[in-house]
Amino acid sequence: MAKPLPWLGPAVWVGGAAPAVMLLAEGAAGKLGANPISTALNQLGLLSLTMLVLTLACTPLQLVFRWTWPPRIRRELGLLSFGYVTLHFLTWLVLDQGLSMSSVLKDLAKKPFITVGFAAWVFLIPLALTSTNESVRRLGYERWKKLHRLSYLCAGLGVVHFWWRVKKDVTEPLVYGAVLALLLALRFRPKTKKAARA
Repeated sequence: MAKPLPWLGPAVWVGGAAPAVMLLAEGAAGKLGANPISTALNQLGLLSLTMLVLTLACTPLQLVFRWTWPPRIRRELGLLSFGYVTLHFLTWLVLDQGLSMSSVLKDLAKKPFITVGFAAWVFLIPLALTSTNESVRRLGYERWKKLHRLSYLCAGLGVVHFWWRVKKDVTEPLVYGAVLALLLALRFRPKTKKAARA
């Protein structure tokens, strides 16, 4: 039987929000370098992808190590990921584009990495909106589970967005892509009859 861990959720929220607070403090102190908007965009984007990959790691960790705590923080990690993606998008929209719809549409049409990143954010919206227990009951668990498999697509789009954004040194995007591929392999690996009975 899983032990109650009432501190786990609050700890994830505090730890997950800490980078955003630190980034805000550094921005207010003028410590984000010569191009603070670009620095903020890069850090928020990296945090978004990291949180999303951590979210997808919860089920494989449970399957491989039989840990019961990772699924308990999956919702918090997913919402943190959506929050960071939204901050990333709003930083680009407000600070970088100055809320100019013509510039936004031009970038979406002409810069594939922005198009892919925007698509990932759009696909995350229904996942965030249906993250409650009430949504699971309303949709039914099987339909809810199929919907939330979009998170793998979002992570893949995030890796592509990162890859196309950095252009030259693609080491980090490759690492994220390899981790995502491993998580997919563990999550959807063929089950033996013994494992299926278990």
